[in-house]
Amino acid sequence: MKIYSAAQIYEAINRTIEKNQISSNDLMEFTATQLFNWFHTRMQGAQVPIHVYCGIGNNGGCGLALGRQLLHHGYNVHVYVVNFSDKRTKDFLINYDRIKEFKVWPKLLSSCEELPEMKEEDIIVDAIFGIGLNRETADWVKELIKYINASKAYTVSLDVPSGLYPDHGPEDKEAVIRSNYTLTSQAPKLSFFLPETGIYIQQWEAIDVGLDQEYLQTTDTEVQLIDKLEVLPLYIPRKKYAHKGTYGHSLIVGGSYGKIGAVTLASSACLRVGTGLISAYVPECGYTVLQSSLPEAMVICDENEKNIANIIYDIEPTAIGIGVGMGTDKVTVKALETFLKKNTNRLVIDADALNILSANTKLLKSVPKGSILTPHPKELERLIGEWTDDFDKLAKAKAFAKKYNVILLIKGAHSIIIYDNFLYINNTGNPGMATAGSGDVLTGMLTGLLSQNYDPISATIFGVYLHGKAGDIALSGLGYQALIARDIIDYIGDAYLDLFKQPEEPSAEAKA
Repeated sequence: MKIYSAAQIYEAINRTIEKNQISSNDLMEFTATQLFNWFHTRMQGAQVPIHVYCGIGNNGGCGLALGRQLLHHGYNVHVYVVNFSDKRTKDFLINYDRIKEFKVWPKLLSSCEELPEMKEEDIIVDAIFGIGLNRETADWVKELIKYINASKAYTVSLDVPSGLYPDHGPEDKEAVIRSNYTLTSQAPKLSFFLPETGIYIQQWEAIDVGLDQEYLQTTDTEVQLIDKLEVLPLYIPRKKYAHKGTYGHSLIVGGSYGKIGAVTLASSACLRVGTGLISAYVPECGYTVLQSSLPEAMVICDENEKNIANIIYDIEPTAIGIGVGMGTDKVTVKALETFLKKNTNRLVIDADALNILSANTKLLKSVPKGSILTPHPKELERLIGEWTDDFDKLAKAKAFAKKYNVILLIKGAHSIIIYDNFLYINNTGNPGMATAGSGDVLTGMLTGLLSQNYDPISATIFGVYLHGKAGDIALSGLGYQALIARDIIDYIGDAYLDLFKQPEEPSAEAKA
């Protein structure tokens, strides 16, 4: 799914109006009807008090149109105008006059007005600001937002939670609506998926507001949301007459005394995702562990007992994952430096290999182009430096990925893949996956996909999706706290099968 910038959404609106020879208010009325249908389908006339807070721009005009339609169908609606400026948009004024036809005069709220009483069981519609917010919020409006948040009423925001920008962080983190449900126009916004701004949105749903499909389909976006429809075309089917050599020989390099489990997890995940052969390169202390816990793997031992000191092997791997559990001992740093200078394979670089690179930045020049780097937030900070907010982080991460011509995978609740100035946001996974070894599993999966001749960006997008989906399927019957990394590995096969699972037909009772 494409994620459009605010400028692209405005262009889509203008194209729609021009192409269909309609007014901007006609489009607003259609949007309000779509929003009303969403509410009416769920509420079926229930007389729960609905408090609609409208700004004085087009988002507020849409709120007024929605309030009017709810009133027309007999809902218990209270409408307020958040009167923070003397300027009003044309479409706001049109809808302000229309709602009065129902003998409803919205209550004007200003800095001197008493805030309306609301109860926890009420519903709030937040239509104060939309994506066009371009000024600092007045102090009294900030207090209103805090009051709405403190009410604990179920809050539905139109397009974006008020105070939240689609393309950059808020000036005041306390002056943003904490929305229970956001009904966003046509497509979600980038800010919905970042740690600092995603906290304001519990759930979201994209509402088709009738924007010109030709423009939407032909316009390239910098950001894409990755789900099943995006990854299914990437899948490479197995061939009937293939053999294990067809699907590559993966090599996992890592481990140190007390951290051989990381290599075991990565190697196991590599096999589960479909690599033909797997070898693990570990210090001597890892030999017995791997031979007994993962009989499918071949083991190559370093001459050093506790750490990797000299990465030498006599195989020809098709993909290499390096860094899991490896440590940062001096001999390991030297071994990695020597390895990078002679290696020509694209790499999946994780964990301590990333930490060694960030402490020895000259080594980054030896990382093969198209390699996949998989930092978690702290590892990313060591690589690119500190950032002021999540948008600044993305800007610096893009510059880093471009400078070294690598794929940068920022792990998190919505893992973000950066390559060639494009961002791919993963939409699978859950909080239970914030557990030891989950990243090692991902490294193994990415390495296994590379070994099967997936190109690096496809391997990254597909691997991150499968990793999250396996975690989602594994969650059933466990709960967040009980999920461990081995569970993710166990359900990689189910994640593959889910790609081809058809939606269930509704039952006869449901149809009736």
